[in-house]
Amino acid sequence: MVEARYYKKLEDNKIECLLCPNYCIVSENKYGRCLGRKNISGKFYALNYGEVVSYALDPMEKKPLYHFYPGKEIFSVATYGCNLLCPFCQNWEISQNRVKGIYLSPEDLVKIVEREGCQFIAYTYTEPLIWFEYLLDAMKLAKEKNIKNVLVTNGMINEEPLRELLPYISAMNIDLKSIKEDFYKNFIKGDLKTVLRTIEISKDFCHIEITNLLIPTKNDTEEEIKELVLFLSNLKKSIPLHFSRYFPHYKCSFPPTPIETLIKAYEIAKKELYYVYLGNVFGFQLGKDTFCPDCNNLLIERNYYYVKIIGLEDKKCNKCKREIEIIL
Repeated sequence: MVEARYYKKLEDNKIECLLCPNYCIVSENKYGRCLGRKNISGKFYALNYGEVVSYALDPMEKKPLYHFYPGKEIFSVATYGCNLLCPFCQNWEISQNRVKGIYLSPEDLVKIVEREGCQFIAYTYTEPLIWFEYLLDAMKLAKEKNIKNVLVTNGMINEEPLRELLPYISAMNIDLKSIKEDFYKNFIKGDLKTVLRTIEISKDFCHIEITNLLIPTKNDTEEEIKELVLFLSNLKKSIPLHFSRYFPHYKCSFPPTPIETLIKAYEIAKKELYYVYLGNVFGFQLGKDTFCPDCNNLLIERNYYYVKIIGLEDKKCNKCKREIEIIL
């Protein structure tokens, strides 16, 4: 067993976890909310260390990452558990339960990725930040082998452990599920301020893209969309923003996001941000392709996960020569 990082001992053999803003108080023989960390005789252990419940080769665009090595494949890997309680979770079977997987040491993970001829690892599907101890070891080893590390995350991590991970991260897709504290506190049991700080800090260390799942009656008003877009544009107008369509799942039975809502969100965001995309939407091309912010030249054409780079030369628009914020 691997001892967990970022916790302190309390009276009566209780433990306070300091990894994320939930600050779980964990009694002896109990788990924290994320399900991966357990108090055993007054010591905190990362029982999820090396426990892999899913892995696959994915298109980079599935993360979604549209401005980070477009068209490449990425090796995706996940453990069980999460530090949020989203009632609409698409992967609730593995995020809200302790699931038996297989053990993969960091060395074995990197060997598999190398054997697949892949240059990228995505820690994804559930919440990778609760896998902190494994992430740190695996990411260090991957970086030594020139394999780039990617996090697909809800951003719910305290600043000190975040800063310890960032030197090994090449890219992140961060879920900004709402710009309202009430949504985080009462609907998904999280902390908005921590997520905003994660975005603010991470943008200076690695490539970031943001995903916002639009849920009818919960976070889809024009006022809220404008507020979220303004937050991002004040940080950096070149941060790619992905609006994703919600479908009923797990404990949520709201109807799917109307297409009109996604189109309106796209129109609002395009007034402030250079790169805006729509996900989980099929049947029309709006929000799929990448255009030059200056001359509107088509740079990257996307058809589902098929990617064709047609308007870029050395990361510049081949028409107006504008430098495009993208990693190739």
